[in-house]
Amino acid sequence: MPPIRYAMILAGGKGDRLSVLSVERAKAAVPFGGCYRLIDFPLSNCVNSGIYDIGVLTQYQPRSLIEHIGAGRPWDLDRKQGGIELLQPYLGRTVGGWYRGTGDALYQNMNIILRKRVPHLLVLSGDHAYLMDYNPLMAYHIDRDADVTLVVTRVREEDVSRFGVVAVDEDNWITRFEEKPSVPWSTIAFMGIYVFRTEFLVEKLLENAREGKFDLVRDTVIASVGKVRMQAYFYTGPWFDVGTIRAYWEANMHLLVPLPSFNLYDPDWVIYTNRPPYPPTQICKGARVASSIIGEGAVVKGEVVHSVIFPGVVVEEGAQVHDSIIFNDSVVGERARVFLSILDKRVVVEKGAVVGYGDDLTPNDARPDLLNWGVNLVGKGSVIPEGLVIHRNCLIGIGVRRERFEGLKELRSGSVIV
Repeated sequence: MPPIRYAMILAGGKGDRLSVLSVERAKAAVPFGGCYRLIDFPLSNCVNSGIYDIGVLTQYQPRSLIEHIGAGRPWDLDRKQGGIELLQPYLGRTVGGWYRGTGDALYQNMNIILRKRVPHLLVLSGDHAYLMDYNPLMAYHIDRDADVTLVVTRVREEDVSRFGVVAVDEDNWITRFEEKPSVPWSTIAFMGIYVFRTEFLVEKLLENAREGKFDLVRDTVIASVGKVRMQAYFYTGPWFDVGTIRAYWEANMHLLVPLPSFNLYDPDWVIYTNRPPYPPTQICKGARVASSIIGEGAVVKGEVVHSVIFPGVVVEEGAQVHDSIIFNDSVVGERARVFLSILDKRVVVEKGAVVGYGDDLTPNDARPDLLNWGVNLVGKGSVIPEGLVIHRNCLIGIGVRRERFEGLKELRSGSVIV
């Protein structure tokens, strides 16, 4: 089988269901697992599969993604031949402007696809966490002589409405595809990983452009079910589509079990990332850490239990952090407590404050669909003032200063402060 010569990663998504975590960053740039970004997983899977020629399509809030990827050096992608190329929207004589959908993003970069002269094109979502060798997938696609091969996996019935789901016959040919069905009729979910016969893809993208159709799944894949040779390739490893706050929290917590099926410690399948130069982690005298990930440069003087702590975080003496995710350079002050919460970068929880108190699970006023199970969200750069008690399902916006809480001793469950 010839090697996979080129891959495109769709990394321009907005990720509205991640709330404040994706307001100022693309979903693919959301931090994950104590030191990574979501984009690290498809990038690392590519290089571990021997793919060193990659195009990354960006659009929404691309700055953090661009800074993170840079020239691609952490992934050995800073090359003269091949390497990584960031493909942002542009204006041209015949085509250009904002990407109007995933299909349109590929269409606007069709000149690159054609220039690569690849018979089959690997297309990946940039915001899923999984570990996968793409070579068996490509071999399967070619062996079955498919026009399209979609990677699928089985999910829990209660999660079906989050995904596109498919039905297959006894030979894994796809017979039905529906996006986010309200009534589950299959538990086979599409993972956002495609292999296209390039000739078919180009013809379909040109046809869709003429008809003003811009979505890759709806207008290229679903519209072709039963008309072209469309295979399902079953993936049985762990896969996390962290498209909601709960899914994001659960995926991070999965990493804390003693031997997670999602193994980030395999020396034969390293997940590479662009890490800032932090000093070593310091666990101080009297501190307690249990069942947690502690990032580089973190200083723990208090208690951290069943939590994911990113680099540069400080947990002061007497502070408690339980069942939480805390992003880079945040500070949990003396005797402060953080329970079942997600804190973005550079958040300060001042002395004696509590984030996540009590058992009142009143849903959030602004996002009851996301914050209804007890978690709190605190946006980047916000300050929780000394002694304030924040109950459950609360949403604190980006850059909220202590003055915004003036006169408050408690914040009831479901509150929003922006």
